[in-house]
Amino acid sequence: MSDNTCVRWRKSSRSAHEGGECVEVADLSPVVGVRDSKDVEGPKLTFGVAAWSAFTRSVKAGEHDLA
Repeated sequence: MSDNTCVRWRKSSRSAHEGGECVEVADLSPVVGVRDSKDVEGPKLTFGVAAWSAFTRSVKAGEHDLA
């Protein structure tokens, strides 16, 4: 991920556009890249596709919601 000039980062359509507290993801096959939208030059994380899919399913299911 050192040369990310061709990487297409995207935010969720459900993210708050004015809040600035968003992450962006990119398909970096065979992994998914994740970065802070406020610090695009900062650190980036990568996750395997299966792990990222499991995480997003658990978020959609409300498993990480605060009580």
